Amino acid sequence: MNSLFDIQLSKEDNLLKRFEEIHDYIYANDGLSPQQTLEEFIKILFIKVFDENENSNKFTISAEEWNLIKAGKTNQSLTERISNLFEHTKHAYTDVFDSDDRIKLTPNALGFTVNKLQSISLLNSSQDAKGLAFQKFLSHHEKDGRGQFFTPEPVIDFCIEMIQPKPNETIIDPACGSGGFLISTLKYLQRNNNDLNTSVYVSNHLFGLDINKSIARIAKMKLLLESNGKTNVLCTNSLEDLDGIKLSISQKDGFDIVLTNPPFGAKITNTSILSRFDLGHKWSNFDKEYHKTKVVYPNQNAEILFIERCIQLLKEGGRMAIVLPNGNFENPSLEYLRYYIKLKAKILAIVNLPQETFIPFGTGVKTSLLFLEKDTLNINKQYPIFFGRVTKLGYQGNKNGTPLYQKDKYGQILKDTSGQPILEEDFSAIIEEYKKFQNGNVIEKDNVFSINYNELNGRFDFDFYSPENRKLFSNLNNVKTVLLGDVCDIVKIKSIKLKNQNSTVEYVELSDINTHSYEIINSTTYQVHKLPSRASYELREGDIITAIAGNSVGTRKHATAIVTQDFEGSICTNGFRVLRNFKIDIYYLLYFLKSEIFLKQMFMYRTGAAIPNVSDNDLLNIVIYVPDQKIVAEISNKMKHAFELRQESKKQIESISLKI
Repeated sequence: MNSLFDIQLSKEDNLLKRFEEIHDYIYANDGLSPQQTLEEFIKILFIKVFDENENSNKFTISAEEWNLIKAGKTNQSLTERISNLFEHTKHAYTDVFDSDDRIKLTPNALGFTVNKLQSISLLNSSQDAKGLAFQKFLSHHEKDGRGQFFTPEPVIDFCIEMIQPKPNETIIDPACGSGGFLISTLKYLQRNNNDLNTSVYVSNHLFGLDINKSIARIAKMKLLLESNGKTNVLCTNSLEDLDGIKLSISQKDGFDIVLTNPPFGAKITNTSILSRFDLGHKWSNFDKEYHKTKVVYPNQNAEILFIERCIQLLKEGGRMAIVLPNGNFENPSLEYLRYYIKLKAKILAIVNLPQETFIPFGTGVKTSLLFLEKDTLNINKQYPIFFGRVTKLGYQGNKNGTPLYQKDKYGQILKDTSGQPILEEDFSAIIEEYKKFQNGNVIEKDNVFSINYNELNGRFDFDFYSPENRKLFSNLNNVKTVLLGDVCDIVKIKSIKLKNQNSTVEYVELSDINTHSYEIINSTTYQVHKLPSRASYELREGDIITAIAGNSVGTRKHATAIVTQDFEGSICTNGFRVLRNFKIDIYYLLYFLKSEIFLKQMFMYRTGAAIPNVSDNDLLNIVIYVPDQKIVAEISNKMKHAFELRQESKKQIESISLKI
């Protein structure tokens, strides 16, 4: 009997305790950062797994060696033995280790670690025990090291449930991070297929790529502990040569499924990479159709290139789920991206996530999930698209991501049939609605609905197509309407006054509007050279100004005002649009620009997270309801009378004189 492997560990809590003790000891005694501590611990696990696979029995420390180390005496035998074992480990896992990688632990920390792990077998421990222990351990420490490779577990599980992978399908995550999508896929298939051979499945069907070796090691270790066999996690740049990637993972025909959360916000500036991508080029727009030009962008957002790469990695008819910032779904400047997606794929579903989704993991970026099916033939464009909106995540949007549970009317946490607390989430409800949708049922609720492909314009965002907005436009189709752009002009030329740097002007900001009375109530005197950069347009008496930027756009606090003689010649911020040359009753239009019909449209057209804004094109396409002329005249007269009363009240107040 090999005494090294006599002890079997069956409880994940015991294994987790050992992992935590090792991590805490290294962190407390070796002066390493949280990230470095995690990286060294992962190296040790690889050495341990390699030693067990080879049955070399070198991952040991004798009582004499440990006593010498504890006494602070020099002992090279352990360090040399483990270092030599690490050299062999690196050769076995060249995809995640460099030849010059070294163990950075002190002899004391190394001895403590080996002593804690030598009596257990990671390979022979139950997969549930070691898998859960490692997952729990990582959940405690990954965020301290590299929060960017986290995708919330509920989001990952939701994507898997929506995609519904099958045991015979090959799956890749080209930005796999620590392997969340891969592990969740494996768990899903284990739950739904009792006869699944985990080792065979992981060896032949699960693939992960990541540019960061330290992170790729974590993903590889997760899968090693789950399967005890070959894993296909490689450290490589997923945006490099596509054929080379497919060749390196022996999947030249592509994959059935792609699941990924690509890096957000990172800019790719390498022209040799950009030139290989359609989306690395500029696109020209003619008559609502986009065409790729020969001009390569100087830089491009990484997630945009990942969209193209994911589609390339798929087989024809393959499916994908990708997490993306909302700007990709709505920003006018990215309409070419959405055109490309429609050109290359069938849109299965779009699911909006709450803003707090990623706050526990370091960012407040608003995101949505895009589900596609590769369709380069582009034949069938008459199909329904599912839209969903998650409002309850099952955890709080704070730095800790504290779980939230359902409670009864007495405030007691509800539990399921197995005694587990039930999370306060609506992922499950959306999955059920999606299954009904797949079975051909019509879906139309506040948080889930479907539209036909031919209803899809240049935007993909949930809010734009919400039932409330579609009902509004349906109602407008049944009455007389005009477009805002048909009844007035937008001033687009900056004031000539801005060229005289030493002159003095009055400046009007968004906050200078009384949003209840349609009035400019204040202006600030500036020398031109001290004006904010957003100072743009010169006002004339009789103009209407309306806000197109800021958090209040499309809300009850939306700023709209008529320009009176007092503010003739003032300069306003480019957060306003100046309307002029009216072909409609100006007082009726002024009233309409504070109506629910107008505000709902403005809110619908908003794009951008930090500073929401509405484009000029969308503003011009605002639909104006034009009732019977008698009603228009009545509204106009009341508006004029209201302004006259306000002017009279001002005069009355100004005429008051108090003398001592």
